[in-house]
Amino acid sequence: MFKQRSKRFFLTPMLLLMLVLTACGGGNSGGTTSGTTPGADQGAATPASNTGGASSGGAAQPAGGEGMIDKLDGGAFGGGNNPQLNYNPFSPNNLLNGYFYEPLMVMNTYTCEPTPWLATDYKWSDPQTLVFTIRDGVKWSDGQAFTPEDVVFTMNMLHKNPALDQQGIWKALDSVSAEGNVVTFKFKTPSVPQFVRVISQVIVPKHIWEKEADPTTFTNEAAVGTGPYTPGSFNQQQLVIKRNPDYWQADKIKVESIVFHQSAGGKEVENLKLARGEYDFNSMFVPNIQAAYVSKDPQHNHYWFPQGGEIALGMNLTKAPFNDVEFRHAMAYAINRDQISQKAVFGYVQAASQTGLTVPGQKDWIPADIPDMGVFPFDQKKALEILDAAGYKKNDKGQILGKDGQPLVLTFLVQNGWTDWIQASQIVQLNLQAMGFTVNVQTPAPEVVEQRRAAADYDMLFAVHGGSCSMYDNYFFHLDSKAGDQSNYIHHNNPDVDKLIDQLSQALTVDDQKKIVAQLAEYSYKQFPTVPLWYGPNWFEYSTKRAVGWPSADDPYAKPGDMLIILTHLKASPDYKPSSK
Repeated sequence: MFKQRSKRFFLTPMLLLMLVLTACGGGNSGGTTSGTTPGADQGAATPASNTGGASSGGAAQPAGGEGMIDKLDGGAFGGGNNPQLNYNPFSPNNLLNGYFYEPLMVMNTYTCEPTPWLATDYKWSDPQTLVFTIRDGVKWSDGQAFTPEDVVFTMNMLHKNPALDQQGIWKALDSVSAEGNVVTFKFKTPSVPQFVRVISQVIVPKHIWEKEADPTTFTNEAAVGTGPYTPGSFNQQQLVIKRNPDYWQADKIKVESIVFHQSAGGKEVENLKLARGEYDFNSMFVPNIQAAYVSKDPQHNHYWFPQGGEIALGMNLTKAPFNDVEFRHAMAYAINRDQISQKAVFGYVQAASQTGLTVPGQKDWIPADIPDMGVFPFDQKKALEILDAAGYKKNDKGQILGKDGQPLVLTFLVQNGWTDWIQASQIVQLNLQAMGFTVNVQTPAPEVVEQRRAAADYDMLFAVHGGSCSMYDNYFFHLDSKAGDQSNYIHHNNPDVDKLIDQLSQALTVDDQKKIVAQLAEYSYKQFPTVPLWYGPNWFEYSTKRAVGWPSADDPYAKPGDMLIILTHLKASPDYKPSSK
C-alpha cells in the first residue's frame, strides 16, 4: 500500500481529491494513509490532535535571515522508471510540477482560501459567469509579457484537446473571452463548484504553445513559464531547477536552486537518505518516524502530517440493518478510532469528524451547536443502548440479533494488499465482535471490491470522501444520487440532500455556501450516511538546517502540497552554511 511515488508537488485540489478517492498508495505525493502490524512498536510520534495532524512538535522554527540559500534538495522527480526530458504540465510523463507554471489563483488547501496569483481578483457576476482581473507586470521566463490572451489561449487549447482538460473544466464551460485586463468565463449552467478547478489550471504561453500541432506530445524542454523557477540541468539521475531572477515576486524567493533525484532504490533506500539528512524536504511514508528521522538530528529534522480526506465506515444503505439510521448511529460509538490510529496507522492520524469536513482546517464551516468538531467518542455502552432501543436485542449467547430475530453476521470487504486498511478492518472486527456481532473480514483484489461496491454487493467497507477545498465535491461525490456508484458506493439517495447540493452549486458567496454546508454537515452528523473514522495524512518531512519557514503544526499557513505558497515563505536558517563549490 505504501509504494513510493514520484515527486509531484502542487497538486490541484481536484487532483488531491482524486488521490483521496482512489485511496491507497503512499509515497512521495502524500494524501494517503500509513500502516503497520497491530501491536508493533509505534515509536514516540507526537499524536495527531486538533492542532492539525501528527508532528514532531517542539519549539517553533527560528526567524530566518535575508540572505540567499544556494540550494535545497527536494527528493524525487517524476517521469517513471525511464525518465525523459519532459516539462509538459499536461503530460503524465512530466518530470516536475509546481515550479515553472502558475494558476490564476493558488488555493491554500489548509485554509481553503484562494490566494491571488496570476489573477488579482475574481467575481461571480451570476452563477454562470466568473470574471477575473489579470495581474499586470508579469513576464514569461523568456522575457515576453504575460497577458489575458494567454489565459484565453490556454483554456481554448484544453477545449480543442480534451486529453489536456484533466479537470473536466469544459464539461461545464461554454466560452472564455478577454477584454482589457479582464477574463470572463461563461458556463452552460450554474457552475460555482467549477471555481476550484478553474483557478487551479496552470496557464501556458500562447506564443510558445500555438506553434505546436499536437500539444499532447509536446515535451516542452524550455518550460517557458511565469513561475519562480526555470529548468537548469537534467540527466536520468538528477534534475536541477534554478531561480527565475525576473519572477514577478522574485524578492520573496530565497532559494537559488533545487535539486531532485531519481528514486531508484525503493522506499528503504529513500528512508535511509532522509535519515542521513540528504533531503531538505520530502513527502514520504516513514515507519516510526521519530526514531527513524527526527532522532537523527532533533534540532533540525521535523515532520507534519496534516489531515486529508476521511476514511469512513461505509455501509450498504440498500439493505438492512444498514438502512436503519439508529443502527448507523450505534456504529458511530462502536469503533475505537484511537486504536486504529495507534495500531494501524502509527499514531499519525486524527479521529475524523462525523460532519464530513476536515478539521481543524474546515472547522469554521461546522455549525456551532455540533460539539467537539463533530468527532464521536468510543463508547460501546452507549452503542449497545442505542441498538437495544432500536430493537436489536441480544440472545442468551450474547449475540446481537436483527429485527428478524436472527444473529447479525456482517461481512467487511477490504482491498487485498492495502495493509493499513486490513489492520484497521481487523480492529473494527474486534470492536464489533466484543459487542456481540459476528464479523467476517474478506480481502479480495481491489478491482473486485470496486465491482462489488458498485453493484451494492457488500455489507461494510471503507469509504473515502472529503479532503477537497470544494465543499460541493466534499458532499456531492458520496451523497448525491446523481454522482454514480463509482463514488457514491454507499448508494445514498435522499432528494432533500440532492436539493441542498444543487443549491450549493449556485451559492455565489462564502456566507451563502456556509449556510448550505451547515445543513449538509448537520445531516451527516445526525443521519450517519457513513461513519468517518480517521483522516488520511499528507506526508511531509522537512529540515531547518538550511531553510526555515516551512508550514508546520505550529504555523499551518498552508499544506505541504501548496509549494508556490511555501516557496515565498522560505528564508535562510540561522544555521545555514553555503555548500562548498
